[in-house]
Amino acid sequence: MSTDNNSLPNINQEKFHTPNIEQFSIASSQQKPRILLLYGSLRERSYSRLVIEESARLLVALGAEVRIFNPQGLPQPDNAEDNHPKVKELRDLMMWSEGQVWCSPERHGAMTSILKSQIDWVPLSIGSVRPTQGKTLAVMQVSGGSQSFNAVNQMRILGRWMRMFTIPNQSSVAKAFLEFEEDGRMKPSAYYNRIVDVVEELMKFTLLLRDNKDVLVDRYSERVEHAEQLSQRVNQKSL
Repeated sequence: MSTDNNSLPNINQEKFHTPNIEQFSIASSQQKPRILLLYGSLRERSYSRLVIEESARLLVALGAEVRIFNPQGLPQPDNAEDNHPKVKELRDLMMWSEGQVWCSPERHGAMTSILKSQIDWVPLSIGSVRPTQGKTLAVMQVSGGSQSFNAVNQMRILGRWMRMFTIPNQSSVAKAFLEFEEDGRMKPSAYYNRIVDVVEELMKFTLLLRDNKDVLVDRYSERVEHAEQLSQRVNQKSL
C-alpha cells in the first residue's frame, strides 16, 4: 500500500500537519489552576451543592483557585437576552476557568434541567473563542436512592459535545441525605474518598493539559474551513 502524500488526493497538504513532540509545551503555567464548579439544584438543602462545596474545599487545599456559580436567578435558555446579568456572569466564569466540576442530582433517570440550562446558555463559540473547548471536566452526581450513573453518563456526553476533556474518574453518591452532617459537611465514607480521588485527578489533568489545549484541540477540518473562509473574504475584497 502506498503511503506517500500523493496517495491522499482528498487531503489539503498545506493544512495536513503531522503531530510532533516539539509542538507541546514543557514549561508549566505558574498560576493556580482555575476551576469552576456547577451544581444542579435550587433546594435550600441541595446535596449537589454540598458536594460541590466539599469539592471546592478540597481543590483549594490541592492548590486551585475556585469559583462556584449559583444558578439561582438564571433564566431558562431563550427566555432572556445574552446580556442578562446571570448569563453574563456564567459566560465570564466559563471563559475564566481552565477546568470544571459538574454535579447534578439524578431526577427521572437524568441530570436536572437546572444543570443542563447552565450549559445550554454557553454557546460552542462566542465570536472566534470557544468558551469550553480544551478545558478539563469532572462529573459527579447525587441520588436519593441506590447508586446510579445515568446523570454522570449524560454529563460525559455533554462534556464531549462542549469539546472538553472529561477525566476518567467520576463520583456517584447514593442516598446522599445520609452522607452529610447537619452543618452541611460530608461524613467520612467511601463516597467521600471517591470525591477526593476525582478532584485530585482533575487537578493532575488540568496541570498536564492546560498549557497544551490549543495544540490538542487543533483540527484539520477546521484549518481547512478557516482557509476557505479566508479565501472567500479575500476574493470578495478583490471584486
